[in-house]
Amino acid sequence: MRVTINLLLKNSKGKSESKKPVYARITMDNRRIEVSTGVFIDPALWDKKRQLLIGKDEEARVTNSRISKFSTHVNDCFNQLVSVGEEFDIYDLKDQIIGKRQQKLVLEAFDQVIESIAGKIDHGYSFSTLKHYRTCRNRMVEFISREYHRPDLPLSRVNVNFLDRFDIFLKSKIKISSNTAWGYHKDFKHVLNDAVSKELILKNPYSDYKVKSMTSNRDFLTREELLKLTRKSFPIKRLEVVRDLFVFACYTGLSFSDMEKLSPDHIFKGDDKELWVIIDRTKTSTRCRIPILPTALRIIEKYKEHPKSGATGKVLPVHSNQKMNAYLKEIADVCGIRKTLTMHVARHTFATTITLSNGVPLETVSKMLGHSSLKTTQIYARVIDSKISSDMKLLKRQLEKSHL
Repeated sequence: MRVTINLLLKNSKGKSESKKPVYARITMDNRRIEVSTGVFIDPALWDKKRQLLIGKDEEARVTNSRISKFSTHVNDCFNQLVSVGEEFDIYDLKDQIIGKRQQKLVLEAFDQVIESIAGKIDHGYSFSTLKHYRTCRNRMVEFISREYHRPDLPLSRVNVNFLDRFDIFLKSKIKISSNTAWGYHKDFKHVLNDAVSKELILKNPYSDYKVKSMTSNRDFLTREELLKLTRKSFPIKRLEVVRDLFVFACYTGLSFSDMEKLSPDHIFKGDDKELWVIIDRTKTSTRCRIPILPTALRIIEKYKEHPKSGATGKVLPVHSNQKMNAYLKEIADVCGIRKTLTMHVARHTFATTITLSNGVPLETVSKMLGHSSLKTTQIYARVIDSKISSDMKLLKRQLEKSHL
């Protein structure tokens, strides 16, 4: 595919007969368009064969320079469209030449969404969410570079085949789990929805492409494990503090980011005369209303005078999430708990062992966890059902042995 340019003079209404506009007749794939160069010249001085203004004076020099720059601009526009790999026709080229066409690129769309999220931290979005989108963008950079050998691609190239190749890339090349890949797809789907809303693309290709996630087993502590952890004495103070913070999360269901920002302003006395935590979740901005159980209240009282709590104005002396999880690994080893303890496990323990297992309705648990949908909370209910089934099978075998 190539482009040719031929310059010609045209009659122009409203202009002096002594001057005529120079148009570029551009041909590509046997189709042609005409675009004004913005230059007007005296027809008597036009060299049709050489495509320039005759003469060596200042006017001829300036005019010929403008014509030459316009021809260069046409070729540059053509090469730009070719370089990004997008299918285009001569009308796209015309839009590019006159400045109507905007390059709609995948990574540019990502950057717009990331910039928007960064400006809304603590107002509907968390740093964790921002980090997820940045990681997803990095994966997309790798994917486009390795699969398409380009620094970026037009959004118009994103179709079902693109999404399927991205999915295969994540699972086979990056070797991540189906659920982690699902998270990347979720972020990219949001980016494409944003592009649709800005009329950069007409349709989100995810409407024709479904990504399956596997139902994951959510680790939580059993009643016995939680008691073992709670009653354990730690000679090292930092481990005792982290244990207490973990237990606090087990009895409130607060995520790490919400526990980290918990201040006295989030604690209220309810109509029932009991103390409540009322806080907007960092991740979703959903309001959580959580009655404070005695164990959690004792931990609040224990750290009321802690130097770090006083310095930060927060209720608890919370370490960084990375340090917390590192210390929790030590704690699990000391307590003989063969599970990877994280702050997520504490939240799951609240949902299962503390609430659902003790008959608290699913809807109530969902409200306290700040879930926007019951479907999310139902995952914990399935875990409980599985545990009930397992326990009953064990009971059945014991009854059979006892001939009861």
